[in-house]
Amino acid sequence: MNPLTHLFVGWSLATLGRDARRVDRACIVVAGLVPDLDGLGFAAELATRESEHPLLWWSQFHHVLGHNLGAAVLVTAAAFAVSRRGWVAALAAASFHLHLLGDLVGARGPDGAQWPIPYLLPFSATPEWTVSWQWALNAWPNVALTVALLTHAFWIAWSRGISPLELLSQRANDVFVATLRRRVPPTISREG
Repeated sequence: MNPLTHLFVGWSLATLGRDARRVDRACIVVAGLVPDLDGLGFAAELATRESEHPLLWWSQFHHVLGHNLGAAVLVTAAAFAVSRRGWVAALAAASFHLHLLGDLVGARGPDGAQWPIPYLLPFSATPEWTVSWQWALNAWPNVALTVALLTHAFWIAWSRGISPLELLSQRANDVFVATLRRRVPPTISREG
């Protein structure tokens, strides 16, 4: 799945807790994005591809370093350390694992290539998870899921006054929510 979809999956989980603080929601969202930090090697690989000694950091490490049980334990522990709330750590772990599930079922490349997920790393390199029916990154299920999650995010922003923008700026969140509420006012019920 693409990073935007992963963000909205994490955001949807983060809005489950009615007493969640901004930092709690951030922990849950970040936990769902962290696995793709292992994809940052793409820039180094692209920059060195024509050199005598190319850095194959993306080809060798994407879906490896951050897509495993060891990373899940670290992310869950970090979420607990930051939030000091067990339910936040549990939702962070769920957000992380939903990222893996999304990549497992919906991240096939345009050339049909799949990245297996070595889930048991660093404890064991096998088995590597793949599914034969994995759909392409740009396939309709990913698009439909992204649209549904985006719709949910708009609903939460309109009804509860919080949006993913709060993770970057409370002011940006407030402006977005106010604009959304002006454009989509609540229905006024009338008796009679």
